[in-house]
Amino acid sequence: MKTHTESERCSWCLKFDQYIKYHDEEWGVPVHDDRTHFEFLILEGAQAGLSWATILKKREGYRKVFANFDPVKVAKFTDQKLEKILLDPSIIRNRLKVFATVNNAKRFLEIQKEFGSFDKYIWSFVNYKPIKIRRKSLKDVPATTKESDALSKDMIKRGFKFVGSTVIYAHMQACGLVNDHIESCFRYQELS
Repeated sequence: MKTHTESERCSWCLKFDQYIKYHDEEWGVPVHDDRTHFEFLILEGAQAGLSWATILKKREGYRKVFANFDPVKVAKFTDQKLEKILLDPSIIRNRLKVFATVNNAKRFLEIQKEFGSFDKYIWSFVNYKPIKIRRKSLKDVPATTKESDALSKDMIKRGFKFVGSTVIYAHMQACGLVNDHIESCFRYQELS
């Protein structure tokens, strides 16, 4: 496998090896697996107000306490189980965010039932293909777009929590609904 220099990558990922691996292998790859979408919804919601680096370091903890991101299992978590999860230092122990995961799992299952999959639902907001925009630098990458605004508004209407437009745009970037690698990044071409 070819190794890449720092100048060939988006500069946001250069803080530590796990971040580089995430950038090089996952970020921006189109996701069509519902469990992966659910994982990123939980993680992006947990990130609200924090750095993605913090969440990435705790990803395994989230996998452990949230049933490997199985929305069917998470939807059945009781308040008592959530209180126990709040004691686990392997995740961000924010009460509102932890309790939102069960609510969001239930809403996620409702969307699967209505649309056949969460994937069909979310990709409909980008006309079923990744948005490709040429970005020269990180300062050209917005925090939100009209698509993330529309998706966020619809998800909030459906009862989801921690799905503001900035969180949803981060989800869209992570799951490849938009290719926000900068043009000079080797992943921009690979994902175009």
